[in-house]
Amino acid sequence: MSEDRPEPDRIEGAPHPRETARLIGQDKAEADFLRAYTSGRLHSGWLITGPKGVGKATLAYRIAAFLLAEGPEEAGGGLFGDAPPEPTSLDISPDHPERRLILAGSHPRLAVIRRAVNEKTSKLQSEITAEPVRDLKKFFHMSATDGGRRVVIVDAADEMNVTAANSILKELEEPPARTTILLISHQPARLLPTIRSRCRELRCVPLQAEEMAEAMDQAGVHIDEREAMAALTGGSVGEGVRLAMHDGLTLYAELIALLSRLPHIDRPAALALAESCAGKGAEVRFPLVIDLLEQFIARTARAGLLGEPDRQGAPGEARLIGKLAPDDRAARRWATLQQDLSARIRHGRAVNLDPAALILDMLFKIEEVAQGVTAA
Repeated sequence: MSEDRPEPDRIEGAPHPRETARLIGQDKAEADFLRAYTSGRLHSGWLITGPKGVGKATLAYRIAAFLLAEGPEEAGGGLFGDAPPEPTSLDISPDHPERRLILAGSHPRLAVIRRAVNEKTSKLQSEITAEPVRDLKKFFHMSATDGGRRVVIVDAADEMNVTAANSILKELEEPPARTTILLISHQPARLLPTIRSRCRELRCVPLQAEEMAEAMDQAGVHIDEREAMAALTGGSVGEGVRLAMHDGLTLYAELIALLSRLPHIDRPAALALAESCAGKGAEVRFPLVIDLLEQFIARTARAGLLGEPDRQGAPGEARLIGKLAPDDRAARRWATLQQDLSARIRHGRAVNLDPAALILDMLFKIEEVAQGVTAA
């Protein structure tokens, strides 16, 4: 695999899911799969769901390694007809030949379907097209020679276009023998109902603060502010790595300091923030500021219904949120703002609106709602 080709399923600064040594925080999902496997009723289609960055792809590669390491002897009950002992985990040694092939990205009985690279621009395509799904016919034919299991991973199934989705549905409806199709989905509601009905779901859950810290340590990223990181990432290791790589906790603390003057915002400080998100070198800061502002609005809306958050993303956040969302009426105002801003952001990015203008618009809309809430 070329080192300079982008991989849509790799998080910058972290090992690829196929390289991750341990899956942390998803014991139930692993146990559910093992229970189905040992019962002899292994589904051909599995839908691995949960928020981004909680380990869904890592689980998929662990399942793939586990199934591909099963030789024809195991499938038939052993050399002398006696059944092998039931497995108690999905662990496969990194030195196992099948695992080594997976780590190299060259296992002949594993097909991974994901967004491809546009050969003209060298950038990732925006969706999974039908061509790699249709190529599964060739993969099934060529990989059937040794009688071993075959595994297909689709990451992420949410990114399939309509034609690709219909093509994978056909494979789920008539799966080849000894084939397992693993669909990774961040938003399963976006998938065709017929795809969901053909799969058994494995639900991956957000990680707790200590699990987050352990998983990030495994990825080579150490954090001290564990509670703040867990609060802002929603238990997503992938998001945690992104925040750590780009000093997101410090940036969020700066945003809280700026917003702490609400219902009136410091205009020069708001302008300085907006300008810092524009121009060369701001390619990372701009989307990060947008995401953190959206996170603040979502946390504020939630607090109006459930009370102040039990974890702060930055010093003073809980006090600020409590002031801005004292009741469910305020919560509805913030929830409406979240929906409106999401639409405005999508439109602004689609028409290449100036980043500084987009950030200022967000800040002034936040100020507008804050004034309405506190004046009532």
